[in-house]
Amino acid sequence: MIMDTFTLEGKTAIVTGCSTGLGQGICLGMAEAGAKVVGVDYVDAPETAAMIEKAGGSFLGIKANLLTIAPIQGIVDQAVEAFGSVDVLVNNAGIIRREDSINYTEKDWDDVMNINIKTVFFFCQAAARQFLKQSKGGKIINIASMLSFQGGIRVPSYTASKSGVMGLTRLLACEWAKDNINVNAIAPGYMNTNNTEQLRKDPKRSAEILARIPADRWGLPSDVAGPAVFLASSASDYINGYTIAVDGGWLAR
Repeated sequence: MIMDTFTLEGKTAIVTGCSTGLGQGICLGMAEAGAKVVGVDYVDAPETAAMIEKAGGSFLGIKANLLTIAPIQGIVDQAVEAFGSVDVLVNNAGIIRREDSINYTEKDWDDVMNINIKTVFFFCQAAARQFLKQSKGGKIINIASMLSFQGGIRVPSYTASKSGVMGLTRLLACEWAKDNINVNAIAPGYMNTNNTEQLRKDPKRSAEILARIPADRWGLPSDVAGPAVFLASSASDYINGYTIAVDGGWLAR
């Protein structure tokens, strides 16, 4: 039956940036689809754990600072020890720093690039090595952005990093598809999350953004959970290297 291809029963999914926002929504979606969830964040995620446990799912929270790549292999090892395998990786953790490019600092550049693209690559690498060890393939979902397609303003390192995420997703798909590893990305539009708090609090910018979104609303974490479950499931087995925009029609405007 076609609906059976969307289940994640028996799978283990690692989701970074799990404590709030899109990461929390993705964790819940994965759990509701049957996956055991390993949530990673630099802070504890008791709310995410409680939501998943209430839904009858299994959750392992791991506290780690992904501004460096040092914790990555340990996270994979803990996931395997707890649940027996790693089958899905969602690279959701990311940060943004807003400042005029003329004043942008090296620290703001490096911090954003480290977590948004360097960590993403090395987490993909660690997951793929585990997938190969397990000999049954796997799914990698990278979280890109509208600024993977557009320039934006006052976020130079964010735009560079998210453009890199889309390119890296294509490259890894080309290399690993033969090993039954699917690498795809989701580009969320303007979402009601921590990253957009400044924009939503600015009446002028908020109105400008909403005026361009055909759906006439900010997106929600639940809007991203469905596409993430699809890309994690066998229903997406022939999708490789693609970035799906979940944007309420922003790019179509």
